[in-house]
Amino acid sequence: MERSGGSAQKLEKLGIFTLRDFLYHIPSRYEDYSIISPISALQPGEIVTIRGTVIDIKNLFTKRINIQKALVADENARIEVVWFNQPFLIRSIHKGSRIALSGTVDVFGGGRAMKSPEYEIISEAPDAQLIHTGRLVPIYPETARISSKWLRRQIHTILTKHANDFTEYLPEHILKNHQFLDLPQALWKIHFPHSLEEAQKAKNRLAFDELFLLNLAAHKRKEEWNAKKVGNRFFIAKFKKEISAFWNSLPFTLTNAQQRAVKEIFKDIASPKPMNRLLAGDVGSGKTVVGTIAMYLAFLNGFQSVLMAPTEILAQQHYKTISELLTTLGVSVHLITGSVKTKRGKQEKPDILVGTHALLARNDHFETVGLVIIDEQQRFGVEQRALIRQKGENPHFLTMTATPIPRTVALTLYGDLDLSFLDEMPKGRIRVKTWFVPEEKRKNAYAWIEKQIKTFQSQTFIICPFIDRSETMQSVKAATKEFEYLKKEMPHVRFALLHGRMSSKEKESVLEAFRKKDADILVSTPVVEVGIDIPNATIMVIEGAERFGLAQLHQMRGRVGRGTKESYCLLFTQSSSQITIQRLKAMEEIHVGARLAELDLKLRGPGDVFGVLQHGMPSLKIASFSDFGLIAKARNEAEELFPKLSSYPLLVEKLKEVTSEKVSAD
Repeated sequence: MERSGGSAQKLEKLGIFTLRDFLYHIPSRYEDYSIISPISALQPGEIVTIRGTVIDIKNLFTKRINIQKALVADENARIEVVWFNQPFLIRSIHKGSRIALSGTVDVFGGGRAMKSPEYEIISEAPDAQLIHTGRLVPIYPETARISSKWLRRQIHTILTKHANDFTEYLPEHILKNHQFLDLPQALWKIHFPHSLEEAQKAKNRLAFDELFLLNLAAHKRKEEWNAKKVGNRFFIAKFKKEISAFWNSLPFTLTNAQQRAVKEIFKDIASPKPMNRLLAGDVGSGKTVVGTIAMYLAFLNGFQSVLMAPTEILAQQHYKTISELLTTLGVSVHLITGSVKTKRGKQEKPDILVGTHALLARNDHFETVGLVIIDEQQRFGVEQRALIRQKGENPHFLTMTATPIPRTVALTLYGDLDLSFLDEMPKGRIRVKTWFVPEEKRKNAYAWIEKQIKTFQSQTFIICPFIDRSETMQSVKAATKEFEYLKKEMPHVRFALLHGRMSSKEKESVLEAFRKKDADILVSTPVVEVGIDIPNATIMVIEGAERFGLAQLHQMRGRVGRGTKESYCLLFTQSSSQITIQRLKAMEEIHVGARLAELDLKLRGPGDVFGVLQHGMPSLKIASFSDFGLIAKARNEAEELFPKLSSYPLLVEKLKEVTSEKVSAD
């Protein structure tokens, strides 16, 4: 298909580069123009399609507006049709043309009329079909000067010429088991269905394909990973005494979930194949401790460990925790971030390196890396993850995430990793009381916070969505403005301010002052989402709470309740939307991150839930991460078929095609 350079650039914004991309650019909705009515039966307010002959068409120019006026008649009646500011129409619609018009019947100039309807010249060809009128009409995601009508025309042409070129690659038994349409049918019916039920059947088929291929690709990556050999198989029985002593020296008892995860990790790293495991768990579930135990085993076996975190705050928190647990055992722990660079002596070889992406620029510290741990993997790009893996010779690899993801979704997103879930909180961890606070109760809430600070010497986080006030969102709280406002509102309370534009040194200075109780309230942006551990902080206030996903609210809530005092989370919003209120009130009842993420998926969709922070997640064009039933079907079929994949050459070719697309996209 011929495309001008300008048109090609606009299509690229929609992710359309090839003929196949056109067909997989699926409708976001359908306009129902399927009711075809004679002109004589039309009633104002009806959405219908009429067919007739153009009796007359002309441009009427006024000072304020340009009107295109036509008269259209069928066998028994006639009706006026008007468009506005589209003078080019008289070049397309001519007197005597047979035309179909779809839209709402209205009143114009005292009589019945159709205002700005969709139009389509009826072809005399015997097999001609209506594509813009007289049916369910697909409406597509658009961009400047690329309209749904233009896309519809191109897609219909491509389907007419090429639909049968798209060979069916799903095995016959899968099509039968799930009563799926075959591929050419699904492509036709997603764009030009006769009913919404037919469109849904087509969408189910294409969505299954996307999830099924995603799962197969994950199995393929896992197989390739497992094919690697390592020279750093760790011994466990040999160091049973040291491990037991370390275990007993911990100032707390590991949960059953932590013990299970340690057992799974030990089994992996005792294997001759490199570990590739995801350790998932809520904020405060004890992932760092599990990772530390693995690093101690690496140390006992004579290997270095590397832990990479996405922010300096989180890296410093890990450094502090790991140092407290291991330095008394003779393990040297070093920190490398953008602002902290470890100086190294001639004989010094750090046993554990903790840092941010700044670690990637260093080669002098890496000598015998046997274990790599990445915290919040999705916040690092593909290249960064590959670089850190290269710091050792096929090192064992552990990913940790506190981002709440429903288990079903995690099994698909991270199908190439072995999964360990910490679904249990450590004993003594306080459950944070959570309250939805409407705007009219704001003043009372401030008075209560001030009383808590005075009575219990508690400390408070107040989180604002932005640093500075937005011109386009005047009602949304900003950290700098709120900081100034609250200082006047509560003059007897000591305030501190933290935001992402501060240097690392400034951030750490503010946090250290807050940790030492030099401030009662820390006003901050969501930079505190992970990595801050201040046991005396017992109140978390989140302004503009409707702007965050429930999973992110849950992570911010996890910043309090880390000591022994009763702790609280207050969700402030100026929104009166019922969905917003429903979402925020769910936080009062649900304290499990994965369940909150699942609820948000159902209420808001994956784009809002996973958001920008999850840019490492695969994007879905057709399927949705909220369709748990279809995700499970696709995963089960992929697991069953993968060992026999070579028996399905068309599927093998299709898998190569989609994985090469993914690599080029990355």
